[in-house]
Amino acid sequence: MDKAMRLDRFLANAGIGSRKEVKSLIKKQKVKVNNHLVKSFDWEVSEDDFIEVNGEEVQLFKEIYYLLNKPEGYISALEDKYHPTVRELIFDKRKDLIIVGRLDIDTTGALLLTNNGELCHRLLAPRYHVAKKYLVETENKLPNNAQELLEKPMDLGDFITKGAIYEGLDDYHAYLTINEGKFHQVKRMFAKIDAPVIKLKRISFAFLNLDDLKIGEYRPLSNLEIAGLKKLVGL
Repeated sequence: MDKAMRLDRFLANAGIGSRKEVKSLIKKQKVKVNNHLVKSFDWEVSEDDFIEVNGEEVQLFKEIYYLLNKPEGYISALEDKYHPTVRELIFDKRKDLIIVGRLDIDTTGALLLTNNGELCHRLLAPRYHVAKKYLVETENKLPNNAQELLEKPMDLGDFITKGAIYEGLDDYHAYLTINEGKFHQVKRMFAKIDAPVIKLKRISFAFLNLDDLKIGEYRPLSNLEIAGLKKLVGL
């Protein structure tokens, strides 16, 4: 991010406190910009500025990337009045994080969070064909021709899928890899073949796998993973 931002908004977005709390810090002369005490709430800062609160550097503009193993019962949002959110699972309380490809409240698995808006947009854009792989458990027995039905384009009413990669495991379990990510897409696809989904887990996003990441845990991406994501979408 290279555009200017009000100092009070910057500090609030960085998780220092509420707007009221950060204004109090500025008023008490606890905030420095480029080693100078700042007394104005609307002072504008950019990524080139060095900002301190109580002698500690505060960073907002650096790129952040987390991979979370989302538990059931949490919604893919940063705040909500009625349900626990994935934000509550992330120790980093900065307010500029974006959720890349939401998962339903009852869906678990790989969820990427970042503050890189352009990367988020491209990872979700159909033209980049970023793969999402799911482990599916169905209520009814999977039909013998499930692979044929799911891998060819499927008309779901509001859109037609571009096809998928199906890997059957047994009569009630399968992997499905899709390149889109429309609302309830996987659930709707299996419902279309009379095999309603009762459990759904995203086991990978692009080349990012959960590996040993336990449910509810998250980790920062490595520099190699970040570079790989950017290369995947032409950044």
